Amino acid sequence: MAGTEGARMRRADQEPGPRTGVRARRLALVWIVGLALIGASAPAAAAAGKPGYPDKVTWSGAIWSIKTSRSAVGPGPCRYDKANVGVDGQGNLRLRIQQAGSAWTCAEVIGPASFGYGTYTFTIESDVSNLDPNVVLGLFTWSDKAPYAHREIDIEFARWGSTTDPTNAQYVVQPYDTPGRLKRFTQPAGTTTTHRFTWQPGVITWESRTAAGALINDFTFSGSGVPVPGDERVRLNLWLFGGRAPLNGQAVEVLVRSFAFTP
Repeated sequence: MAGTEGARMRRADQEPGPRTGVRARRLALVWIVGLALIGASAPAAAAAGKPGYPDKVTWSGAIWSIKTSRSAVGPGPCRYDKANVGVDGQGNLRLRIQQAGSAWTCAEVIGPASFGYGTYTFTIESDVSNLDPNVVLGLFTWSDKAPYAHREIDIEFARWGSTTDPTNAQYVVQPYDTPGRLKRFTQPAGTTTTHRFTWQPGVITWESRTAAGALINDFTFSGSGVPVPGDERVRLNLWLFGGRAPLNGQAVEVLVRSFAFTP
């Protein structure tokens, strides 16, 4: 399966360091909780701004660190550039892949705190159903520490280099190659889709919905393989599978309207 092979290569090269009214009320609750966590934990705030990640972007009510690298690092391996991260006039996070000289550069942002158990909700403004086969959009948690497979829980949009794979997205809890931890599905065309996972003791549930609220897909994983919270951070990235340029040779941009965490 293209998704399985893609997951294998991505995990192998992951670097050892970093990787409406109702909505408004939810975001307010989310970031009040999040900022309280930050204020109560100076070490957590310091970790989010560790050396090598000094650049910041303010989005969705919080300050995110921006990943920048001078050479190719994981995932990919790719180069990451702060120039590929921004916020547009409507408050959407802009993640880009673009060419800089002879190299292609990618984007990643890192959340401010370890939220642990709860619901992680991402609202995507762009149509991500037809990304270039070499492009990957990741919405996930990642810990710099190795236990519990780096506490990585993923929602990913990717064909892993395949031009024929009818599926273009997946839910994963690492390690992906243990049976039952990965579900591939097809994300339909359309903008303003919402994707979330709820992480609880012993169980993780995922779901994706259209702008109208129709269910796209869902998945549940339970058992001893569910990680426990630690120093994980929520991350969003846009990168190139195997570090290879887009097959169409075109720059890529994805807009993410919001992220919300609900305890």
